[in-house]
Amino acid sequence: MKQSVILSGTSLVSVLLLALHISQDIVFGFDRAGLNHLTGVAILLVIICGAVLLPERTSGKVIMLLGGVMAAGMLPLHMRNGLRPEFLGRSGALLFIWTLYVLGVTGAFAVLLAVRALLPRRGAT
Repeated sequence: MKQSVILSGTSLVSVLLLALHISQDIVFGFDRAGLNHLTGVAILLVIICGAVLLPERTSGKVIMLLGGVMAAGMLPLHMRNGLRPEFLGRSGALLFIWTLYVLGVTGAFAVLLAVRALLPRRGAT
């Protein structure tokens, strides 16, 4: 399978999980709902455009690289101080933590694929 297709697919999965995670942040009180989330919508739209409209261009690969960095950064961002025990007992906590881990994996994988796609190939003429 072509690497750009895998990178695009990984980026789209990351966008889906980022949207789910942002929703969970609001539900669990880590963030407040409001118009400030239009910025998040715009960021996710840019990542989707990079993955769907520009997958073969350098700009699309850079966009997907940055999206992967954001996705991979969610796990350390939330886990740096640990999660409160009272949160861990709430309904939906397992999905929240699972989403963080999968975001970390898909984000890191997208970063690796994007870096590999952006580096010049050896032996290419």
